[in-house]
Amino acid sequence: MNSALDHRGLPTGATLRPDEISPRDFAAKLKNDPSSVVFIDVRTPSEWDVSHVPGSTLIPLDEIEERHDEIDEAPLVGILCHHGVRSLKAALALKQLGHKNVVSIFGGIELWSLAVDANVPRYTRDRMTGRCVTIK
Repeated sequence: MNSALDHRGLPTGATLRPDEISPRDFAAKLKNDPSSVVFIDVRTPSEWDVSHVPGSTLIPLDEIEERHDEIDEAPLVGILCHHGVRSLKAALALKQLGHKNVVSIFGGIELWSLAVDANVPRYTRDRMTGRCVTIK
């Protein structure tokens, strides 16, 4: 991901869809009123083990439909993945299951690390082993 971020903490020129929120905006809501948000991470357990944002709950994308009843209704439900693709899929699935106010966190945990909290490790998948490897 391009590390040149604009004043919103987004890659220069990025445009948010109506069902997306920037990591900075979601982090501010989480900090200012944690009871008003639910924070779901839809990555795999192996990705979670390498890096996750404190306060998020792991429900892998492939379990989201069967476990959606574990997600409390809140004024805002934020969905996080690695780069923002799986979170969009999860947000759509949750909306189709009747959840309201669900948004994908743009750029995923990768952008969260760059724009919100550099202490959250960045990672990639090793092409040979498929394992998650932290980026220094």
